[in-house]
Amino acid sequence: MSEQLIISVSREYASGGHVVAEKLAKIFGLPLYDYNLLKEIAAQKGINVSKLEKYDELPKNKLLSRKVRGYSNSPQENIANMQFEYLKSKAEQGESFVVVGRCAETILKEYDCLIPIFIMADMDYKLERVMTTEGLTKEDAQVQIKRQNWKRKEYHNYFCSEKWGDSRNYDVCINCSKLGLDGTTKMLEQYIRERLSIREKGIGDQDETKEI
Repeated sequence: MSEQLIISVSREYASGGHVVAEKLAKIFGLPLYDYNLLKEIAAQKGINVSKLEKYDELPKNKLLSRKVRGYSNSPQENIANMQFEYLKSKAEQGESFVVVGRCAETILKEYDCLIPIFIMADMDYKLERVMTTEGLTKEDAQVQIKRQNWKRKEYHNYFCSEKWGDSRNYDVCINCSKLGLDGTTKMLEQYIRERLSIREKGIGDQDETKEI
């Protein structure tokens, strides 16, 4: 790909957002950054990755955390910041990629090549996915979905002034349960290709109508 392209996919738990991100990465031939970021960071720093994984995309424990001379003792915060810096360095180097979560729509918003997406789904759809993939009862699945979405919201809103899931932070917000995984991917692919075409032609927002 000649032009830089960064696709950030934020998602509700069990919405299928991660699957869609994988599909988009394959379609556009881009690396996918998610939890594998920790493996690369751990390799760079000579750390056992298992020590990092348990703190990935988790909200900071405010009761047990404090800063001393500007340094936090919170592993959640330190690991999050390592991932943010890693993504920024990749973007600064001109790399194209797809990234899942990790506040990417906010930390990379200065890049014009960024296309931020938020994927949600109806509760029945999410329940069916969790019950099928994790073998949970409906009641347990409801608890799991609520807990995981709370964690994602708390994680995001701690590091970002913009709120998780607020449509104003994304180019596209889509309900995956309406079109399914393939249909959602196809629609997003079309949107992304149109954006790339507009960039290539150098066309901005040139709507001729003057009505508001």
